[in-house]
Amino acid sequence: MRRCLFADTGVKDRKRMQGVVKIGTVGEERFVVSEQHSIDFAYDGMPQILSSPWLIWFLEHAARNAVLPHLEPGESTVGVVINVEHFAATPVGEEVVCRARVIYVDGPLISFQFEAYDEHEQIARGMHKLRIIEAARLANRVNKKRTQP
Repeated sequence: MRRCLFADTGVKDRKRMQGVVKIGTVGEERFVVSEQHSIDFAYDGMPQILSSPWLIWFLEHAARNAVLPHLEPGESTVGVVINVEHFAATPVGEEVVCRARVIYVDGPLISFQFEAYDEHEQIARGMHKLRIIEAARLANRVNKKRTQP
């Protein structure tokens, strides 16, 4: 397993994370489904249930939680790949637990397998990749786009 590094910044002396993110490291995110998290077309008999976009948001944060303790000041993460199968409905008021487990580390790219459960059953599974980035470098790239015609 390799040590996590910044994406290439063109600088010879790249910073390293505080520690190696180990395969098997798990991040978790828990939440109670509220109306804010429900589908926006819950009418004509359609129940208020957890929407896939919100589920993905919480799954990504579970993955991020696995990495956060290893980041240096100025480092952050961005999601680069996500594949989610959301196969069971969860009503408003139910608690959901999202877990992401590190399955592969390749420099700044970390791969996760994740799953989500409500109080009754597994509701989702999938794969995710995060990239460790230098926040200032990303901000510079974004600012350049804002100033370009």
